[in-house]
Formats: sequence, structure tokens, C-alpha cells
Amino acid sequence: MAMNEGWKVWANGIAYGMENGTVNVPAALLAYYRRLKLSDMEAMLLIHLLHFRQSRGSEFPPLAEIEQVMSTSPGAVASAVRKLIKDGWLTIDQVTDEQTGVQSEHYHLNGMYKKLSLCLAEHFAAERKELRLSREQLEEETAEMDSAERNLFITFEQEFARPLSPMECETISGWIDQDGYPEELIRLALKEAVFAGKIHFRYIDRILLEWSRNRVRNAEEARAYTQRFRGTGNANKG
Repeated sequence: MAMNEGWKVWANGIAYGMENGTVNVPAALLAYYRRLKLSDMEAMLLIHLLHFRQSRGSEFPPLAEIEQVMSTSPGAVASAVRKLIKDGWLTIDQVTDEQTGVQSEHYHLNGMYKKLSLCLAEHFAAERKELRLSREQLEEETAEMDSAERNLFITFEQEFARPLSPMECETISGWIDQDGYPEELIRLALKEAVFAGKIHFRYIDRILLEWSRNRVRNAEEARAYTQRFRGTGNANKG
């Protein structure tokens, strides 16, 4: 639908008014009001009270006026106000003007800010706890892996009856970190090398490579593959 210049000017004016007539609403209220057991009606009422204060300078707007802007049934706003006061979200206080001495009633939202700040604190505390537990779990898993790798080195040194060289240690680490061989497979490959009387790294590497080519992924599959291989070898000899 085409608009004439007059309507375009009007639309620009509305856009300017919307841009310069915004209301500051705590993001925590929008994010957590459900968690804090507020209904949509109660959350919107708090937002409208912020709107009356910030945009109109009204600290105690009439209930009828609030009902009008919220398009609610008569009595709904009064009921919501009573519930918010009962639950500690809102208070109605007597305020005396220092210059005129005139007393008036104000809605105070200190309770809302306290509840939202506590909710934020709980949220951040839970996040930090989860992060700490994740970090501790990662450190524990890393320590277990390091311990298992050290034990694997010790097993090799016991079978080789000598300390391992730096290059041999790198080879074992490469099997784990780069090739992704499980520790149990490496131990079984070492055992097979001992059984065959060929205790050297090149032979162990060939065993692991052979298992990998035949999709042997764990100790049980390795034992089954070895049994088949030995059975085939014995049959050929016979």
C-alpha cells in the first residue's frame, strides 16, 4: 500500500517517538520471571509500573488507568497488585515531599530488584559450580590417562628388561594420541610380541597396524582375531 508524504512524515515521527520513549526493563525480569513463579499478567504489571514511572513520572498510577493500558478485566490489576505485595515484589509506601510537605503514595520495586539479583546470583553460582565440576572432571580424566600411560611405560620396561629410550616413549605416546589405539590393545600387542619372541617396537607396530586394518577395536576382538590367525597357521602346518 502506497503512502503519501503526510503519512510518511507521521511514521517518521512515530519512529522517533519510539526510539526516544523506551522503557528500561531489567533483562533478568524477562529471562527469569517464569522461574520466579510470576504469571505473564504479574510480569507485565511490573513492566507497566516501570513504564508509568519512567515515561510519565507517575509513581502511583490509578488502577483504572493501568487496567486500561493492559486491557484487563476490572479488578484483575488490583488482585495482581495484592499478590505482588504479599510475595514481596512490591510495596506501597508513604512519601513526603521535602519542599511542600505533601504526602503521597508510591509503588516501590525494591523487592523486585532484590529477587532478581538473588536469582542472578544463583544462576551465576550454578554456572561457576558446573564449570568447576567440568574442570575437575577433566583434570581427573587427564590424571587417569597420564597414570595409565605411565603404567604402560613401566610394563614395556619390564618386558624389555631395560629403560625405554625417549624415541620409544614417543612411539608409545603416538600409538595412543595419534593412532588412537586403546591401551588394552597396546598391552595385548606387546604380549603377542613376547609370545612370538620378537620383542621390538617395529614388530609391535606391525601387530597394531594389522589389527587396525582388520577393524580390531578392543581386547576381545584382538584375542578372537589372534586365535583365528593361530588356528589357520596350525592348519597350514598340518
